[in-house]
Amino acid sequence: MKIVSMDTFLVPPRWLFLRVRTDEGITGWGEPVVEGRAETVRAAVAELSEYLVGEDPLRIEDHWQVLTKGGFYRGGPVLSSAVAGIDQALWDIAGKAAGLPVHALLGGPVRDRVRMYAWIGGDRPADVAAEARAQIEAGFTAVKMNGSAALTPIDTPARIREVVERVTAVREAVGEENDVVIDFHGRMSTAMARRVLPLIEPLLPLFVEEAVLPEHTPNLAALARSTSIPLATGERLYSRWDFREVLRDGIAVAQPDVSHAGGISEVRRIAAMAEAYDVTMAPHCPLGPIALAASLQLAFAIPNFLIQEQSVGIHYNQGNDVLDYLVDRTPLRFAGGFAERTAVPGLGIEVDAAAVERAAERGHRWRNPVWRHPDGSFAEW
Repeated sequence: MKIVSMDTFLVPPRWLFLRVRTDEGITGWGEPVVEGRAETVRAAVAELSEYLVGEDPLRIEDHWQVLTKGGFYRGGPVLSSAVAGIDQALWDIAGKAAGLPVHALLGGPVRDRVRMYAWIGGDRPADVAAEARAQIEAGFTAVKMNGSAALTPIDTPARIREVVERVTAVREAVGEENDVVIDFHGRMSTAMARRVLPLIEPLLPLFVEEAVLPEHTPNLAALARSTSIPLATGERLYSRWDFREVLRDGIAVAQPDVSHAGGISEVRRIAAMAEAYDVTMAPHCPLGPIALAASLQLAFAIPNFLIQEQSVGIHYNQGNDVLDYLVDRTPLRFAGGFAERTAVPGLGIEVDAAAVERAAERGHRWRNPVWRHPDGSFAEW
């Protein structure tokens, strides 16, 4: 079997899909994207396709090694995301060629269903509480919320109290039998995180995500020692080498993104490393259906899996949503807050190629917002 073509599609709201075709009629799909830099990743995929077209798609590991190490300049989110989408598509082809789901090729399933969490939005405590109750009523057992709006490096007591009030409202809304995940989103300085974490500790969040920016990860060790709250990070780390330090520093939850961190192949290796440090996996995935399907295949096969992010109905998905590009939406519908394991070959979904091609005619130019502090200086989004 040989790869005969690789096509990319910019599809709303902010995604990039990859279709890899073979001479035996088997097609694989992947999702190589950096949100806000989709065109850049698309160019990287095109460059890498010069090597792959004509090659055997089943030599997944060899291709991963060449694509990540064959260039003198290595690493970074653009290259690793391009490789990630290609890797997903090759695993999709391998599963379809074997007539097996990808999780069966990874050693077989270790669980029958995967726990999911749902995003909630809102600025006021009453708003987030109402959204949290709605998601619990929809069957989810965990919700995730942003911890704050923009913050200055050392913000006022009023802003700190707002964080606590919002988290308190959500905890009261979901009760003690359900979980709350808090995303600091890199908006807090180390000093602010040190101040806020003790105040929300009594509310027992499942974990706090990105308590500090990736460039300040050396500070995570001290933060982890200072709080009983499980700390999580990883959406802006792109390889097992990036994860080495944070695993040693005492994080509790690793969050690699299967569309950023080198694909199924690399995230599987990151999970194995994390297991050696007693760290669980909550893969990042506020993306489209292919990335989510790939994440679920890993979740069925990873022993140290905790919970899976998904973006159905998230505020980014204006105009198109996760399920819009599927022929059969059943595999990505969640019952009781869980995704059920299926035996569908490959990534477990059938992409609606016609819908993808139509959407790509519109395309998108999504960019993340640029925030500023009241004094006009740059603020972390």
